Amino acid sequence: MPDDVFHSGGFESWRTTVWGSQFVRSLGARFLPVPAEQDLYVEAGDVPEFRREVAVLRSRLDEVAHGTERPRTVEEHRHQIETRLGIIEESCRKALGIGGGVLIW
Repeated sequence: MPDDVFHSGGFESWRTTVWGSQFVRSLGARFLPVPAEQDLYVEAGDVPEFRREVAVLRSRLDEVAHGTERPRTVEEHRHQIETRLGIIEESCRKALGIGGGVLIW
């Protein structure tokens, strides 16, 4: 992804309506619900596990789009979630490449 692309993990409301939703929690997510309460700091050693969590959500993308609050159509919501997961995945890839962590604020 080019450096000039917006690198957002989602809209501010997604802290609770998507990543912190009961549905995402029910899939076993433990990292992404954190921003519902505070910023998420994923330490370097936890990045592989965080990446696996993101992969689970990607593998269940249709369910996440249907199971979370949305102001748009399910298709638009799905596309937005897919885009944001891609941004988070890219952040994980970069973090793994330099031995760093990931911050979602």
